[in-house]
Amino acid sequence: MARTIASLPVGSRITDYISLGVLSSAIPRDRIDAMFTATGKKSLRQRDLPAHVIVSYVVALALFMQTSYREVLRCLLEGLDWLRGPAETIHTAGKSGISQARTRLGSEPLRLLLHELATPMCVKRTRGAGYRAWRLVSLDGSTLDVADTVENVKTFGRPSASR
Repeated sequence: MARTIASLPVGSRITDYISLGVLSSAIPRDRIDAMFTATGKKSLRQRDLPAHVIVSYVVALALFMQTSYREVLRCLLEGLDWLRGPAETIHTAGKSGISQARTRLGSEPLRLLLHELATPMCVKRTRGAGYRAWRLVSLDGSTLDVADTVENVKTFGRPSASR
């Protein structure tokens, strides 16, 4: 039986789809629905951008900070279409629809989801995970900007270079 060769749309990268697949598996739909029930944010009607998609979208915005909002949404929707197949299609919304959906979602469901899912992967006995009574944490590639105030200069100092 002849098959057509599976291919990605022109200009897209397989890493876009893999990242979104990992994102979808890391945040299961049943947990998102339970979070909406707990916070009272459960949708009363089906919209162009369902609430569970907006949760994935907000998380994807944090992962792809250097990319425009609409491009992140486009990649997310294409990734979801590619992962789920053509049976469940989600319509692309405009800028105002994205803004309204994020406003409807609010911060409480995401805060609850963070506290539920962002937990340590180690236990006290995990080798190399702690030093004495402290858990080791590494932030890679992060920059902290603080306000240019006298108190902050006293506390943090100034950078050694002018750049």
